[in-house]
Amino acid sequence: MHRVALLFVALIFCLSPMCGSAQEKAPDPCANGHEFATTDCALSWHGITVYGAYDVGVGWVSHGLPENGYNYEGASLVNRNGYQHRFVVAPNNLSQTGFGVRGKEEFLPGWSVVFNASSGINPQSGLLANASETDIINNGLPRASYSYAIDGARAGQPFNDEYYAGVSSKNFGTMTFGRQRALGTDAMLLYDPVGGGYAFSYIGYNGTMAGGGDTENSRWDDAVKYRVAYGPVHFGAMYKFADGSAGCYSGTAGWTAANCTPEQAHNNAFGFDLGGSSGKFSADLVFQQYNQAISVLNPLLGPQSLSSAGQYQSTTDSINTNPINGGPGLGPNLIDPNNTVYGIVTDNNAVMFAAKYTWDPIKLFVGYEYIWQNNPSHPLGVGASDQGGYFMSGVEDNNLDSEKLVNIWWMGVKYTYRSKTDFTFAWYQQRQNDFRSPPTCSATAGFRSSCAGTLNEGSLYLDHHFTKRFDSFVGIAYSWVSGGLGIAIPHGPGVPYNYNNNCAPTIGSRFIF
Repeated sequence: MHRVALLFVALIFCLSPMCGSAQEKAPDPCANGHEFATTDCALSWHGITVYGAYDVGVGWVSHGLPENGYNYEGASLVNRNGYQHRFVVAPNNLSQTGFGVRGKEEFLPGWSVVFNASSGINPQSGLLANASETDIINNGLPRASYSYAIDGARAGQPFNDEYYAGVSSKNFGTMTFGRQRALGTDAMLLYDPVGGGYAFSYIGYNGTMAGGGDTENSRWDDAVKYRVAYGPVHFGAMYKFADGSAGCYSGTAGWTAANCTPEQAHNNAFGFDLGGSSGKFSADLVFQQYNQAISVLNPLLGPQSLSSAGQYQSTTDSINTNPINGGPGLGPNLIDPNNTVYGIVTDNNAVMFAAKYTWDPIKLFVGYEYIWQNNPSHPLGVGASDQGGYFMSGVEDNNLDSEKLVNIWWMGVKYTYRSKTDFTFAWYQQRQNDFRSPPTCSATAGFRSSCAGTLNEGSLYLDHHFTKRFDSFVGIAYSWVSGGLGIAIPHGPGVPYNYNNNCAPTIGSRFIF
């Protein structure tokens, strides 16, 4: 009975690791303070391990914005609203600052309960990492008054990284349930030369690749995940159950709450991962599908986005552009826009291949992902729920004129000098097709976000490990955009980036425990 009770308690307190999987061999527990300071031993007691990281630095950006205490990704990537060079605090450069608890308890020979939880905290403010709040605090402001506004999978949840529990078998693999990293995120962390570090990695900073089309999907709530290894081959499968509210929508002009038809949530998702290793070579192939995926690209726009009818984004359902309050001056919004976000909704599919080759002291990395996105087969309505308990007061279900195709590739090399100093170079590129109809995209006709475009980023940094836990780094990232990917406000006529490039040198330190 005590084993059943233990399993029940573990499932209630389902927790999840910041790194690694239940099948990886954990470091030995620390025996004393000297071991903690000089080795990578674990802070473990009776199968429970506490772990975390603190990563902070300073940097300079050629085209940046005022800082935002909820922004956990820093300022290294080119930003649509960046307008001035400035010195900045640089959080979470190589690792997300935060903490976690994980445990493993054997209840039968070869069978164990596993449970883990982890959360990201911003070292510059002490606030929980919260991408949604970065947009909300900019809602309705003129563009020139913005601070950093981002999209991401962390939305201020108590455990905004992972939160799950499950059962692990030495012979049959590990199955877990809860909030978990997507299979694409797992692969990104393995095959990105920067390991997903925000300061020097585009695919770490922008989770489009990891999430299979949208960065919010780099972590899945209400998901079952299974992993098993047999010799040099490993397999993973993941399924997300539909959850949340889908809001409501009406095709009638002047609709109100009285004639708003409830929509149904169809935001289920699934994915597979097949990989293996041979000697110094390893590779993975990942497929992911996510329905009703949400992308929050902008705060609710203020006076600069007034339509010809005089409405802001937050008063219009873009399925048919009918006012959600019955019309100007006819009443309050159906959904109060305070503390809400504006979302673009798509159905996404993605296939990724990534590989790594180790030739001591050099590691070579390469990867490619192909993403195809369509307007959702089941639209979301006004009031639909987004991640972290937030709601959408504006919804865009018909953003794509035709199928959107995205190609992302990357490559890099890491050279280790005398086991303690790493030199890393990485290059990333994202391309999208022209999905505008009619397909008129040129400097003369004007670019919109539905036009073909390109984003590039290159980075170079040095990382010296003084001990197993403490390291310092210095490096630089340069990124730029063109075409449709250089449009800042993707609704109506294109509003371009203030500046289409950003240069971001960074220096800092990290402590891992």
